[in-house]
Amino acid sequence: MNLNISGHHVEVTPALRQYLTSKLDRIVRHFDQVVDVSAILSVEKLQQKADVTVRVRGKDIHVEAVDKDMYAAIDLLVDKLDRQIVKHKECLMDHRGDAIKHQQTVEEEE
Repeated sequence: MNLNISGHHVEVTPALRQYLTSKLDRIVRHFDQVVDVSAILSVEKLQQKADVTVRVRGKDIHVEAVDKDMYAAIDLLVDKLDRQIVKHKECLMDHRGDAIKHQQTVEEEE
């Protein structure tokens, strides 16, 4: 997994980098086919914003979260991203399951 973290109007400290990396490990644990992760941490007036784009095979998943604290924004972001990754994984499994069921019915008809 390639990880790219950048900051707009905020310095990405080693503590922020380590916190985001440890949180994103949860995503990789649920879905191991993550190709690339691009994260942008930014400050807009009093709002802390975190954007992440995750490239998985066949799809790009984009999530953003806004909060008053950057660590809270990262927590919200990872929760949203986790739900989307699990949903994407379930869709892949459903399609594979349907394909297997379809093959079994065709073989039974012959």
